[in-house]
Amino acid sequence: MLICQPALRYSVFILLVKIMSEDKIVMVEGASPAMQAAAEQARKTFKYFWRELSWEYRRIIPGLGLAAVKVAFATDPDSEGPEVEHMWINEIQFDGDTVSGVLLNNPQWLDSIAAGDPVSVPLAEIGDWMYTINGKVYGGYSIDVMRSDMSKAEREEHDQAWGLDFGKPGEVMIVPAATQEKQGFLSGLFGKKEQPIILSTEDLPEHPMSENMAEKMDQGLRDEPAFARSVDEDGWTLLQRDALAGNLAPVSLLVKHGADPNALNPKGESALDLARKMGWPRIIALLEKKLH
Repeated sequence: MLICQPALRYSVFILLVKIMSEDKIVMVEGASPAMQAAAEQARKTFKYFWRELSWEYRRIIPGLGLAAVKVAFATDPDSEGPEVEHMWINEIQFDGDTVSGVLLNNPQWLDSIAAGDPVSVPLAEIGDWMYTINGKVYGGYSIDVMRSDMSKAEREEHDQAWGLDFGKPGEVMIVPAATQEKQGFLSGLFGKKEQPIILSTEDLPEHPMSENMAEKMDQGLRDEPAFARSVDEDGWTLLQRDALAGNLAPVSLLVKHGADPNALNPKGESALDLARKMGWPRIIALLEKKLH
């Protein structure tokens, strides 16, 4: 579960309710080709959202302003509203197949669910995801479609209303921009240059916390080697959790300190199975090498 101060939880709730209200204005456009393409991209890149959350859930002090997933709910065929109602859920959990969370607000067209209800849907059915760091939006594919249809003045008004940086229309940031390691004299004088990472980028960098925590994790596993083989209350090993989330350094260290790559979770999946399912090539290569 996400550790979050009450005031921050409240502000996150209010912000997402606002976003949800905006979605209702364009709800009938959910089946448009642009929205369908946005949903497909959101599903393809969901693994990076889950990787970010895997580290957020380890933090004592939250690093994300918000993190939520958009889900479509079928409405009553006899209602006067749209065929589906799009709503956001937070407190996200993921097991490789199913995305679970808590509904953020009451629906307009449905009576069967309400704010605070638990929700679970297959990954193949989510419509979007987004998280924010220091006011910068990552993900938000459907929001990008809406912003792309706005005039410059409308976008500025939209962004000012939310107090968030959504970036340039037509570009969706997946993870924080990578900072160039090599700089020339002039770039050194005027600061580091960031390269935006957008939805077309395949080979995204390792999560910074994965690299920064490696030394401490290595020492921790040296001190408590049994931890590498521990199983949580849901029957998952740490190796399986990190393989699913795409955390290369922890996977490497866990294997180094005796984690069993052949161990299966309650669904009969190994760490390698989970890495293959999500498409983490570096982890796949590491585990295949270990098993052969």
